[in-house]
Amino acid sequence: MDDREVKTNEETDAMAKESAEPRQEDSEKTSSRNKTERQKQAEEMTKQELLEKLKEVEQQSQENYDLYMRAYAEMENIKKRGVKEREDLAKFANESLIREILPVIDSLEKALIHARDGTNPSGLAEGIEMILKGLMNTLEKAGLKEVEAMGKPFDPHVHEAISQQPDDTVPPKHVIMEMQKGYLLNGRLMRPSIVVISQGNGAKNDEDYA
Repeated sequence: MDDREVKTNEETDAMAKESAEPRQEDSEKTSSRNKTERQKQAEEMTKQELLEKLKEVEQQSQENYDLYMRAYAEMENIKKRGVKEREDLAKFANESLIREILPVIDSLEKALIHARDGTNPSGLAEGIEMILKGLMNTLEKAGLKEVEAMGKPFDPHVHEAISQQPDDTVPPKHVIMEMQKGYLLNGRLMRPSIVVISQGNGAKNDEDYA
């Protein structure tokens, strides 16, 4: 092989090399662009997934908060009920005993009325009155209180009417007679007052009694 053929082959190889280099650069650029696009797509997918995950977490967090608030409210209600039950227990622990004492009070009051009729000059009335007063003072400290009845408007919550009578001096539906006293224990009705109420006389209006 002479020098001209060697030179021609070298020139051909150089040209081929020069021709291959641009194609390789183009391929690398294309590959780089594709890689960049895939990265962008991956980043966009990752952002979308993160947003969706964040929404799920926020929703779950809100649900957990709502559950917590309901549980907290229920616990507070239980605590309040417990406090009220303890208070009621303290207030009404003696209720059954006091109920049994009320008939004794009734008997003492009747005995006092009879002792005051003037036929008994002894100190019986004073003795009964002292006993009754001491007993009532003790029960009042435990929360016992008489229901107001005489002259008051009839109240079905604390009064029990057994009859009505005409009365020109008292407005209709007002108490004119108390047959048996009623009592409250710390605001709770233990026994209603047994009363007789006025019908008026039919010729007057309620305003006429004012």
